[in-house]
Amino acid sequence: MELFAPLVAMMLEVKHQPRHLLIVDEGRESRTALVDTLEKQGFRVSAASGDAGMQRALERTRIDLVVLDVLHDEALKRCRSLRAASDVPVIILARRVDEVDRIVGLEMGADDYLAKPVHSRELLARIHNLLRRANGAAAPAARVRRFRFGGWRLDVVARELSDPRGVQTTLRSSEYRVLASLLAHGNRVVSREKLVELARGRDAAPFDRSIDVRISRLRQILGDDARGPRIIKTVHGEGYVIGVPVERG
Repeated sequence: MELFAPLVAMMLEVKHQPRHLLIVDEGRESRTALVDTLEKQGFRVSAASGDAGMQRALERTRIDLVVLDVLHDEALKRCRSLRAASDVPVIILARRVDEVDRIVGLEMGADDYLAKPVHSRELLARIHNLLRRANGAAAPAARVRRFRFGGWRLDVVARELSDPRGVQTTLRSSEYRVLASLLAHGNRVVSREKLVELARGRDAAPFDRSIDVRISRLRQILGDDARGPRIIKTVHGEGYVIGVPVERG
């Protein structure tokens, strides 16, 4: 047992390490205030004020979640850049938040989009929800390495989707969570509420359109006719279901 003591100690240390957040904010005062708030809640927090600083932070250490507190258009550009390289959860804080802005933010790869000023308790709740969802998204990988369905293959380790010709597509984190959940349920219906929870967090409103954006984009990727989808079917009043055989490998 003494031989394994250092290994056990290291595992416990890793397990109890605080989650590492990255705050990207051009304003020094607001950046400092946000860092102080989150550090008091037990998070490890790094901060950056531009693209170069954000990139350095992402390259030097593991980041569990990014908060983009910048102008709307700049946030979309940075979010798109982040999503091209990583599936780290992203929250956008913006002064401009109407329905179109929020949907565009989600389409660019953001996992959540909040209006400023935002109450610190709400932001903390959203952060915890996204971190919990990110942990939960890894669950299928513990049981199965890949799914095959309708000629497609989803590698749950690499989070890559391959079409029947072998061409790969890297999914956004929320799209991966939705598709992996549908496939993990085989050919059983998954409620819309459950998918909204996966895509946006537990406190999403019942009429939230984020799931519509995710399902629509997944259907586009899969070449599924929106008027008569074959792979991701809508079960009215219940939710969604994979309409082709699902194999696990």
